[in-house]
Amino acid sequence: MNKFFFKKWSIFIFVPIIFLWHPNWLGFLGVQPYWPLFWLLPWSMINGSINGIIFGLFLGLILDSLTIDNNFTQIPGLILCGFLFGRIKLQSDILVEHFRYGLICCFGSFLCGMLYFLQILFKNFSDSFFLLFIPSFQNILAEVFLTGFFAPLICSQLLRMFRVSRKKV
Repeated sequence: MNKFFFKKWSIFIFVPIIFLWHPNWLGFLGVQPYWPLFWLLPWSMINGSINGIIFGLFLGLILDSLTIDNNFTQIPGLILCGFLFGRIKLQSDILVEHFRYGLICCFGSFLCGMLYFLQILFKNFSDSFFLLFIPSFQNILAEVFLTGFFAPLICSQLLRMFRVSRKKV
């Protein structure tokens, strides 16, 4: 039982490490890829929508506990992505699958970024003009690009690792 628990939930340890490590050499325009989606996509594809929702909730709680500003949350975007990613079925075509990971993570990163941006916009809408928030779109698009660029490499490896650990348990 302890081995099962450790193998299934040890992945939560790596998300805060990557989030805090924040390697600059992987960035573009000062923006990093949206790291939680790399773990959420393969986990949800293997374990389904309900486990994707739960995993998204836990990822959001972990990331929200690490951020300094507690006014905004990443939980709604990660829960929605966990649900949507769990609805995707595994295919047998390996080449298409790798590119598909990138497109799916691009969509998820855009969705999470926009939900986070809308929280900021609704809180600060009366304080300033909408045009002041235009540079946020540049950050969201850079994050979407980087997430989609790195997703085929990272998600395929994590999917292989999750499949092997699922078969052993």
